[in-house]
Amino acid sequence: MSLPSSLWRDPSITMLRAGADCQELLLPPPTPMAYIPGGGAPGAGATPLGSQHCVCRVELSVSGQNLLDRDVTSKSDPFCVLFTENNGRWMEYDRTETAVNNLNPAFSKKFVLDYHFEEVQKLRFALFDQDRSSTQLEEHDFLGQFSCSLGTIVSSKKITRPLLLMNDKPAGKGLITIAAQELSDNRVITLSLAGRKLDKKDLFGKSDPFLEFYKPGDDGKWMLVHRTEVIKYTLDPVWKPFTVPLVSLCDGDMEKPIQVMCYDYDNDGGHDFIGEFQTSVSQMCMARDGVPLELECINPKKQRKKKGYKNSGVIVLRSCKIHRDYSFLDYILGGCQLMFTVGIDFTASNGNPLDPSSLHYINPLGTNEYLSAIWAVGQIIQDYDSDKMFPALGFGAQLPPDWKVSHEFAINFNPTNPFCSGVDGIAQAYSACLPHIRFYGPTNFSPIVNHVARFAAQATQQQTATQYFILLIITDGVISDMEETRHAVVQASKLPMSIIIVGVGNADFAAMEFLDGDSRRLRSHTGEEAARDIVQFVPFREFRHVSGGPGLEGRPQGPGDHCARSRVKVYMLPHSAPWTSSGPCCQASPQAMLTDKAVTGPALSHQLVEYGVAPGPELGSRQGVPKDLPSI
Repeated sequence: MSLPSSLWRDPSITMLRAGADCQELLLPPPTPMAYIPGGGAPGAGATPLGSQHCVCRVELSVSGQNLLDRDVTSKSDPFCVLFTENNGRWMEYDRTETAVNNLNPAFSKKFVLDYHFEEVQKLRFALFDQDRSSTQLEEHDFLGQFSCSLGTIVSSKKITRPLLLMNDKPAGKGLITIAAQELSDNRVITLSLAGRKLDKKDLFGKSDPFLEFYKPGDDGKWMLVHRTEVIKYTLDPVWKPFTVPLVSLCDGDMEKPIQVMCYDYDNDGGHDFIGEFQTSVSQMCMARDGVPLELECINPKKQRKKKGYKNSGVIVLRSCKIHRDYSFLDYILGGCQLMFTVGIDFTASNGNPLDPSSLHYINPLGTNEYLSAIWAVGQIIQDYDSDKMFPALGFGAQLPPDWKVSHEFAINFNPTNPFCSGVDGIAQAYSACLPHIRFYGPTNFSPIVNHVARFAAQATQQQTATQYFILLIITDGVISDMEETRHAVVQASKLPMSIIIVGVGNADFAAMEFLDGDSRRLRSHTGEEAARDIVQFVPFREFRHVSGGPGLEGRPQGPGDHCARSRVKVYMLPHSAPWTSSGPCCQASPQAMLTDKAVTGPALSHQLVEYGVAPGPELGSRQGVPKDLPSI
């Protein structure tokens, strides 16, 4: 029985990734400076950053028992979806992986949330049987749900509760177990593993090995911490390096035993056991680059039955690195500035702004799609700019008096001081410039990308990289200079810079999806590969329904939440990057600051460290500032 689609179409339920602001601070006023994109105008004052105090971060582990069996020829393939309640609306926060053919799943994917003890943070855990590849929940069979507050889980550390159907009747004998772990230790561990001569388990092939890592729980049972990917058709697998919080792996105890299980993957979920071993972080730290640690994989049954049994293969720990995972606020307090620049598409494909069908037509309520997008995104990103002074640029229009086409002009017509005061200032400058320009073309992105990249390149000449540049482009979606834009993005990927593209209207956004390198790394026309995935595309039309009402007062928050809180990709390079002469405090592996979750400080912190942006020298010892700061 599928979940009633009417429930998920209920306007009180918004399918978004949720986030939270944390820790109100007042940054010192910036010193007067020349024009730097997003850097603030001379004399601009400081403003509060964020609004809520965040107590700590918690990690939730979820498992299910005796779930309903919705499949006819096999068992259910469950996955868990977490919803958070915000202003009466349930918003999707994150999902686990799918456990194939399993009525008693233990999900390796964890939910990480900011915990505010002064708030009642309502959570809903819903389980579904995956029937097809669709991301729409109504396409999958509903297995049951459980609702409670985050405080209930945190105070109990671990709870087991019955699952309920939509009519509040029991979902058979189905149970859900949720365990909470406070992420008070900001250390993370990165492991690189391989296997050698593992047992052959497939009749007509080799094996499809994967690893599972367990730690002992408070109840004496082993708790799943991490599951690697499956490596197909090999007895000598090499798994991708992975990073997990140290507190997740061993509760921060370097000597705590860790159980590692090796399996041969089967499509029906009946994975074949290859072998196991126990280790500890202390032992794993013996592995260094060039000096691997070899651990025998033992199958106890074979060991008891077979005389002369040696092992079922060897797991090779190639490297083990522990480093600090600094939070977003660590870097803000340490002096890092996020520099925002807004770019607006004024090409003829948008239509005549006097025509009601134009995307630039300002209706009687005083808004249009561009203004709605500016409001929705700007209201979010301005919280991370200390003075809320944004350079606002336009492209694709003819400018007076000679009516030449420009692809990087200040919409306030002041090229030496293109700053607008907050989102209101951007909206006012945008509305004021419309009658004075002629929409033209082509739609060239590369000039505005190169414009911001020049300032990002200048910032890398400093002794310590303390600025990160974010370019927001709002466009109707048809790119004319794709080759030049690809080249510009590839070059910008080497710099402290990211790009958010918000597509308005109903155009074909295939080109934008191409620039957004989620599926594969972007390459320039010369074949050069981007150093990092720095582009995130968000189609505005998918979040138009989130609007709280007409006009600017009721501007939709969905796109802003989605791209500025949830999916902005801020990636950094290793600290050995040529533009910084001072190394960071630690090393970290590149990963998204914000993928499909809230704006998470630790992920951004990894990137800032790798870019050579280290916290200030007093970080961790400031009076009144805890060492493990909450993230935003």
